[in-house]
Amino acid sequence: MPYFDAASAAPLHPVARQALLASLDEGWADPARLYREGRRARLLLDAAREAAAEAVGCRADELVFTPSGTRAVHAGVSGALAGRRRAGNRLVVSAVEHSSVLHAAEVHAAAGGTVAEVPVDRSGAVDAGAFAAALGEGTALACLQSANHEVGTEQPVAEVAEACRGVGVPLLVDAAQSLGWGPVEGGWSLLAASAHKWGGPAGVGLLAVRKGVRFAPQGPSDERESGRAPGFENLPAIVAAAASLRAVRAEAAAEGARLRGLVDRIRARVPELVPDVEVVGDPVRRLPHLVTFSCLYVDGETLLHELDREGFSVSSGSSCTSSTLTPSHVLRAMGVLSEGNVRVSLPAGTAAEDVDRFLDVLPGVVAGVRGRLGVPAGSAAPAAAPADAPGSLVVDALGRRCPIPVIELAKVIGDVPVGGTVTVLADDEAARLDIPAWCAMRGQEYVGEEDAPEGGRAYVVRRTS
Repeated sequence: MPYFDAASAAPLHPVARQALLASLDEGWADPARLYREGRRARLLLDAAREAAAEAVGCRADELVFTPSGTRAVHAGVSGALAGRRRAGNRLVVSAVEHSSVLHAAEVHAAAGGTVAEVPVDRSGAVDAGAFAAALGEGTALACLQSANHEVGTEQPVAEVAEACRGVGVPLLVDAAQSLGWGPVEGGWSLLAASAHKWGGPAGVGLLAVRKGVRFAPQGPSDERESGRAPGFENLPAIVAAAASLRAVRAEAAAEGARLRGLVDRIRARVPELVPDVEVVGDPVRRLPHLVTFSCLYVDGETLLHELDREGFSVSSGSSCTSSTLTPSHVLRAMGVLSEGNVRVSLPAGTAAEDVDRFLDVLPGVVAGVRGRLGVPAGSAAPAAAPADAPGSLVVDALGRRCPIPVIELAKVIGDVPVGGTVTVLADDEAARLDIPAWCAMRGQEYVGEEDAPEGGRAYVVRRTS
């Protein structure tokens, strides 16, 4: 069964498995003890730290291991903010950061701090100049991911790091998605990552803090990991994480080029095979193994279930697949279509035949889901309205989840004359993204939105063709 969700968790690398099993026998003792077993464990821990630091591009004494990538982010954000509290309480983040960064920002704001979000363009990238402009007086810390976890877009980390350096603000980089492919360029100050993203075992993160960065670990601490990650180290998992990071780095150039070719095939073929699709994310500055696309008139949850039935494991940022009823903050910040969203992230070793079979299966799956939802035939070219057609219509889609509001809009757009309007009443948060996206894809004019008297929002569309 092809597994296409490496961005969530990559399969355990063979080197990680070998190192894990070996260190279970050799690294079970307390590395803080001076007897023989403890010294052996300490040697393993030191070797793992040296290997991880080399891959990150920092000194070994600048890197600590944490129980997860999320813990690394939280420790990095809280420690850097506390260490620079005399400089101010302003935190600057991009609008598409991983939820671990945004959750840390929420805690900072709840404690009285200030948080500034830098917007992104439709590709999901921040503008380095806009980020630099957000580094106002009193900024204690800035956070910018190296590459986006949902759409794969790489961020201008080097340029932003230079701007941060110019005003004396440390930059924390979440490198979880990219570290397996190569080091993060630029003069960053702090870096966090997670082993299960590159094929290491779950439950190991790393946090690098450059010398000279003011840092004050928060919460109870002990003598382990420089006081930045208290508690007994999971040494076998740490050894496996470092060994697998070194292994995937050795394979990264060749495997990255191969997977980029497969992803290029998906990016090119999906819009040709499936009508009404938007491929999102930067087509060039992106991770080599990840592609995301959204399909009009498709229930994302059903689409993922149907692909699973066909043997493909993929993920989604669509609100139709979540209990929150809101699209992912990444798609929302980008302003792109969210319904029917599919993220394909290929693990190392993915066969070209599996990608070809995915492309063979996808059109029928999408067509089947659309058919069950009653998508109107020929929705791309509405027929001319009758001479006595009303100049405006109202569609009540309150209480109905995506993609129903857009489907109902498509059904009636041909019932008003060119220049007429359709107002869609909807209380699904996804409609704010999907109705304007539908207009752009169908060549209709999105007029705007306002509060609806019945509750929810009223989205107004003018027929232009």
